[in-house]
Formats: sequence, C-alpha cells, structure tokens
Amino acid sequence: MSQVLHALRCIGTTGPTRVASFTGSSESEVESELIDLAVAGLVTRDRDFGGWSLTERGRAADVERTAAELESAGGRAALAGAFERFLVLNPELLDLCTAWQVRAADGTVNDHTDTAYDRRVLAAFTDFHERAGAVIAELAAVLPRFARYESRLTRALTRAKAGEPGYLADDMASFHTVWAELHEDLLATQGIARWHG
Repeated sequence: MSQVLHALRCIGTTGPTRVASFTGSSESEVESELIDLAVAGLVTRDRDFGGWSLTERGRAADVERTAAELESAGGRAALAGAFERFLVLNPELLDLCTAWQVRAADGTVNDHTDTAYDRRVLAAFTDFHERAGAVIAELAAVLPRFARYESRLTRALTRAKAGEPGYLADDMASFHTVWAELHEDLLATQGIARWHG
C-alpha cells in the first residue's frame, strides 16, 4: 500500500514535510512518490497553495488498498476492539489539550508561566500516553504501520517536557495533531465515514 497516498487520505491537502512525518520516509522520497502518483492521476497539486491532495481516483485506490491490507491481516475484529478503546480515550485527550491551552480555574489562556500548573497537566499527559501506548500496541499487532504513532506521540511529549509547549496542542507535529491523524487513520482503515466517528 502506498503510505503517501494513505497519508493524504488521512491528513487532507498538505505538503511533503507533513507527509514525511506521517510515513516515516524522507521528504525527498515523498516528493519523488508524489510526482509518480501525480503522473498516475492519483494525486494533484494545488497551484495556489502548493499542497498535494488526492484525486477521486487516488481516494478510490487507497480505499481499495486499505481494505485489502486489513483483509490480508485478518484483523478486522481486533482492530475494531482497539478502536473502541481509542474512542474511550479520545474525549480525555481533548480535555487535556483544553487544560493545556486554557486554565480551567479562571478560563484564562495558559501562558505557561505557572510551572506548577503545567507540571500537573504534563503529568496527566504522561499518564494518558502510557494508556494510549497500550492501545497503539494492540493496533500495531494487527497492522504494524500503526506503531509509528507511538514514536511520534513520544517525540511530541518529550519536546513539550523539554520546554516547547506547542508540542502538546498547537504545533503541526503536536501530540494532539498526531492523535487526530491516528483517529483519521483508524476511520479510513475501517472504512468508517468521518461523521460516524
């Protein structure tokens, strides 16, 4: 399965840098594959914004390839079970991101000057990450490509703990962004329309 094609299905219109982060490939490898996919009529480049997106043919091709991947793995039921556990965690992650951005006590924007408050929220993220890792391990046991999400979440949390607060909820490589991409991937892999998720 083309991971570049699948990345665009999960992320939407974007550039090679974000696709490379999603796939684990280098930007030059991604750019080369994007050109090949464009020649095949599966992706197109937006002339105004420079981002790449799927064509209808590209979307159909990824739907077919993803379904075949899951069928070949014989793990539809296991993936569905792990997805249910993901959905239990999802509202908690959204609450944590809100707590990181807005101080619940007074509703003010968290400017990250209250280190005690930030430490408490970071501790909650750390606990969440451990539980999320168990779900991702279940997913990776069905389809190994899901393992990449664990390393990406770890990298985002590590950077936040090292003093880069945007890596929890604001940056394009943030914990929240990676989690949202995982959500889209789970929906796409199972053929679930977004409005059901």
